[in-house]
Amino acid sequence: MSINIIENELWPILVDTVQSLILYQHHKAYVRDVLLPDKPESSPRDLTLDLGISLGEAMVILFELRHEEDKLKGAS
Repeated sequence: MSINIIENELWPILVDTVQSLILYQHHKAYVRDVLLPDKPESSPRDLTLDLGISLGEAMVILFELRHEEDKLKGAS
């Protein structure tokens, strides 16, 4: 995901909105545990089709999961 997206002033608003969705944590866990192990290069568009979620939610999920992964790699 482009760094320009997270530098946009609307990015924190999108993240806050997405994280307030009732099923957000379940969608994120499903992507982490089921979808990404099989298709690690999934795009936000792939998630919208696979899960029927909004593009914004898919963008936030992938950003957060990939950021968490990078932090884990950096810590080891």
